[in-house]
Amino acid sequence: MTKTKNPASEHRSGTVAIVGRPNVGKSTFLNLALGEALAIVSPVPQTTRNRILGVVHRPGAEIALLDTPGIHKPHSRLGRTLNRTARHATEEADVVIYMTTPSKPPAGLHPGDRTLLADIGAGKPTIVVINMIDKVRDKGNLLPLMDDLSRLRDFAAIVPISALRGDGADRVLDEAAKCLPLGAPKYDAETLTDRPMRWLAAEFVREPILQWAREEIPHAVAVEITTFEEHAKGARIEATIHVERDGQKRILIGTGGERLKAVGTSARLRIEALLGKKVHLALWVRVTADWTESEKALLELGYGGDG
Repeated sequence: MTKTKNPASEHRSGTVAIVGRPNVGKSTFLNLALGEALAIVSPVPQTTRNRILGVVHRPGAEIALLDTPGIHKPHSRLGRTLNRTARHATEEADVVIYMTTPSKPPAGLHPGDRTLLADIGAGKPTIVVINMIDKVRDKGNLLPLMDDLSRLRDFAAIVPISALRGDGADRVLDEAAKCLPLGAPKYDAETLTDRPMRWLAAEFVREPILQWAREEIPHAVAVEITTFEEHAKGARIEATIHVERDGQKRILIGTGGERLKAVGTSARLRIEALLGKKVHLALWVRVTADWTESEKALLELGYGGDG
C-alpha cells in the first residue's frame, strides 16, 4: 500500500517583508524576484508608499514578498505613516529580508542600519541582503560590512547581490524559503499581487513624475484614480494628480502641457503592457494644499494605516 503524501507537510508558505533604509533597492529586488515590473522605482527616497505584496511560486514553496517604504527620519505626517507601514509589515511577516548597501571603502555598517537592526525583525528569521555590490570593484571591501553584521546578530543568512544587474535573487529566495513555515499554498498559481489594477495604474502614473521632477515635487505628488472602466477591447482611465502648490502644478503640466503629456504616455504604455489591451488615459492636475500633513487627505488618497 502506497502512503498518500500530504502536500502541506512538504510545502512551505508564508510572508517575507523586505525592509531597510530608503533607496537600497527593495522595489528593484521585488521586480527581479517576480520577473515583472510591478513596483515602481526611481532615485527619489520614499518612492514606495504602501506595502506591496508580490507572490513568488517556487517548487515546494510559495513566497509572499512584502515590499515596504524605506524607514527614515520623518518630516511630515506622510513620512510617519510610511514608517508605520513598513514596521507593520515586519510584524505580520514570517521572515524578514533586511536590505542594505555598501558604503565607501572600508564598507562598514551604516549607522542607520545599526539602529534599525536593533529591533527590526527581532525574534524572526532575518536575512540580510547587501545590494548594489556591482558598485564595489574590490569585493574584499565587503568583508568589513559582513563582519559588522555577523557581530550584530545571528542572521539566517547574509547574501550579497546586485538587483539592478539581475544577480542574486534566486539565492535570496532559496534562503527565504528555508525559513518559511510548513503549509499549503494560499494563492492561486496565477496570482502575482494582491493589489488591484486600479491601484497599479495610479502607481504607473506617479513613477514617471518621480523620475524627472525637481526635488521639491516628488514628495508632494499623489495620484487618485477617479475613473476605471475596463471592457473586452480596452480600458478608460481618468486620474487626478494632487500637488501642494500652484508652482508644482505649473512644473508638472509643463509648457503647452508637454510634461503632463509625456507622463501620460509613459503611464499608458505601462498599463497597456500589464492589461494586454489598449488604454485611454486622461490626466488632471489639482492643487490640494498641504495634503501630506492632513490626516483626512492621507486617508482619502490611500495612505491611512498600512495602505
